[in-house]
Amino acid sequence: MAELYLVRHGQASFGADNYDQLSLLGQQQGQLLGEYFAEREIVFDHVLLGTMNRHRQTVEAIFQGSPEVASLKEHRGLNEYDFGALFDGLGDEHHELQLLAKKGKKDFYRALRQVLLLWMEDRIEGPIPETWSQFQQRVADAKNHIQGLKGQRILAVSSGGVMAAITQQTLGAPRETVISLNLQIHNCSFCRYFFNADSFHLATFNSIPYFDNADRLNLITYG
Repeated sequence: MAELYLVRHGQASFGADNYDQLSLLGQQQGQLLGEYFAEREIVFDHVLLGTMNRHRQTVEAIFQGSPEVASLKEHRGLNEYDFGALFDGLGDEHHELQLLAKKGKKDFYRALRQVLLLWMEDRIEGPIPETWSQFQQRVADAKNHIQGLKGQRILAVSSGGVMAAITQQTLGAPRETVISLNLQIHNCSFCRYFFNADSFHLATFNSIPYFDNADRLNLITYG
């Protein structure tokens, strides 16, 4: 069976004008992941990524200094949902969630949990880039694309929402599972899958073995 490492991007720039840029810490996280792969001689036949800056910057950090890198191919199905647009699409009856999201990082995630549930239930009244069903379908399309690739080992760099949705789809779990999984995925963690044309199996979820020692605990982030 082939093997997939599905990786979340490094820490982005929460609270900045442009979230879609890795922080300095996010770059370091990517480099440490790259060292983990190199030390174990883990090489990839394919490298896929979403079209977001933080995805490409994470790939660049992973392969910094590496002499051999598989060709990079973008797939829009690996892009994160637009959480800013979901908040903007809320009606007046949910204005308190917009206010809560602006208070701080913990409050933002408290609000996001509720907004994602509204999205799943088709209760966001304003214009949004995609419905929940459309998001689920494009994630499934990305998963199917990966499943059709020829090669023994594949790296895909994406975002927490997509990783949570692929896990939920693979396990056949209730849709609400995506929310709880999404909000616990570490930056630069990986989910490992084994698959062939007929099956797709989760082996590990949200793994960060390269941060698992006392002097690196401060590198563990979620945003």
